[in-house]
Amino acid sequence: MQSAGAGQPDVSRAGAPCVRDASDMDRSPVGGDAARRDRLLLLAGLLGISLLAWAMTIAWADHGASADTALHVHARPWGARELGAGFLMWGVMMVAMMAPTAAPMLLALARIARAQPGSPGPLPAASACLLGYLAVWTAFSAVATLAQWRLHDLALVSASGAAHDAVLAGALLLGAGAYQLTPIKRACLGRCRSPLVFLMRAWRPGAWGGLRMGILQGAFCVGCCWALMALMFIGGTMNLVWAAGLVALMLGEKMLPMGGRLGDAAGVGLVAWGCTVLCSALLAG
Repeated sequence: MQSAGAGQPDVSRAGAPCVRDASDMDRSPVGGDAARRDRLLLLAGLLGISLLAWAMTIAWADHGASADTALHVHARPWGARELGAGFLMWGVMMVAMMAPTAAPMLLALARIARAQPGSPGPLPAASACLLGYLAVWTAFSAVATLAQWRLHDLALVSASGAAHDAVLAGALLLGAGAYQLTPIKRACLGRCRSPLVFLMRAWRPGAWGGLRMGILQGAFCVGCCWALMALMFIGGTMNLVWAAGLVALMLGEKMLPMGGRLGDAAGVGLVAWGCTVLCSALLAG
């Protein structure tokens, strides 16, 4: 077998995806048509899932005017009904916010899977990968719901998840900003920004392999974005403008050429904002 050329990933080990074959297939007329069809189907599916989740989130927010209406007033402790409603809101919102960020990984996976000998096509593996990715964010939603429940019982946030304590808001801003500048954040962001490198290292064939890779990439994505998601406790879980702003920042970090620097700049800005809010709260109190 010929050795990999300069700059080419090592594909000689067993189980590694055949990247060169994928490139050749993209250039062939038949393979190019198949690859374009795969991309269109995946992007259409992601768009449909995201739009449905956003529609549910918007309808929920509009129907109750605020999540306080859906979850009852914040004066009383949460029960099973409030916990279930809170988890559903977090879960739907995570799908709306995070499904688009899976696009680069799924497109890279489809390109590689299409080239594998005996492959049934990339859609089973890509669908399982998306399922695993969103399953990790659903688990995060459960943790976020429990955090909201505890903060609500301590009277630090309303039932909609919006902080009405300036010290908590300042601490969240400061903590999220500081995390943006840590090595673990940069390491997780690097994995999210380079899905092809991740797939080369973690590749497993078939739907089960796709599920495993989706879970792994989802874990890196949570490691990258959990602190930013915690800022939902400032705007509130049904604050659509706040959610859209966070999505724009996370997409910019992962997809723009200068995404790493964008994340660092956001971290510095959040630290400054958090210090200002904390100082104001302490001086006023």
